[in-house]
Amino acid sequence: MRVYLDNAATTPLDPEVFEAMRPFLLEDFGNPSSTHAHGRKVRAAIESGRKKVAELLNCTPGEIIFTSGGTEADNTLIRCSIDTYHLQHAISTPIEHHAVTHTLEMLQKEGKINLHFVDLDERGHVSYTHLESLLKEFPHALVSLMHANNEVGNLLDIEKVGELCQQYNAYFQSDTVQTMGHYRHDMKKLKVHGLTAAAHKFHGPKGVGFMYINKDKKIHQFIHGGAQERNMRGGTENVYGIIGLAKALEISYRDMAEHENQIKKLKARMIEKLRAAVSGVDFHGDSANLEKSLYTVLNVCLPESEENEMLLFNLDMQGISASGGSACSSGASTGSHVLGALYPGSKRGAVRFSFSKFNTAEEIDFTVEKLAELYRVPA
Repeated sequence: MRVYLDNAATTPLDPEVFEAMRPFLLEDFGNPSSTHAHGRKVRAAIESGRKKVAELLNCTPGEIIFTSGGTEADNTLIRCSIDTYHLQHAISTPIEHHAVTHTLEMLQKEGKINLHFVDLDERGHVSYTHLESLLKEFPHALVSLMHANNEVGNLLDIEKVGELCQQYNAYFQSDTVQTMGHYRHDMKKLKVHGLTAAAHKFHGPKGVGFMYINKDKKIHQFIHGGAQERNMRGGTENVYGIIGLAKALEISYRDMAEHENQIKKLKARMIEKLRAAVSGVDFHGDSANLEKSLYTVLNVCLPESEENEMLLFNLDMQGISASGGSACSSGASTGSHVLGALYPGSKRGAVRFSFSKFNTAEEIDFTVEKLAELYRVPA
């Protein structure tokens, strides 16, 4: 058996999505900026996809800008909001995705901002009291906090943060790459100025994403060279990617309740069986709390053992694909920056299992059995 439990890194393409993309890979090849019939047909498809995404997020089509993915979207919103609104301070945490932390650190190094980190509790949750104290001290700042952590799955109270940012006239940008397609985002209710998303996290194609930019808080263009994306992103659009993204998000919203229920059952099953099979097992962050964490992510904390050095390799050899943290930092000798910030000096093992609608109970049981064998405890 080969088991894929690394869906926080990327998800398999939904067959329905592929069928929606197929004509734009083979037949409808026109450049959407061309004025002839071939181009107009493709332009209409892009705008139809934009309209669909906007409907799902309850915003206007003009507030949706397609990008190459979440990293570009994060970079654009962070850099251009700071530039557009002359922001001198940024507030974030040390456990954001590197698309955020590296960008903020570079801006601080360039002397463009002063970066401030919000305190985290022992589970990695943001201290809203400290966030408000920072906003009182540094109003009119950029606040960049992710909706769900990509490694431990902790959820942010995005509504509460939006209220605080409105109160202190801050620009609020949130990386929603892990939650888009798994939770509903109503932009008429959320007081968020910018969101980011990547299609491949919700069974769409790789290499395409989008950013929501509130129409009342527009920002400067980041990529120059053309008038595409309503003068917000130069370059010929990834047409079939955009078609796939819109279809994938439509399917996600259509089947969200069913898939959330299915995946939560799988996660609960794995938690229960791991506790029974592996002595001393624990869970990083709040990932074992089904209400306070992203339901697709479970970050397992394993006892100190020589097996930890080769854990992911050994799981792979047993037919199980998982992650030690974030796939974006694979091969880094320093390991997970998230776990390093939350558990400095820990020698315990870590493996992130992340689930999708395509996983089964049999795969969960098989994975727990093989993990228990590695730690020499019978399942």
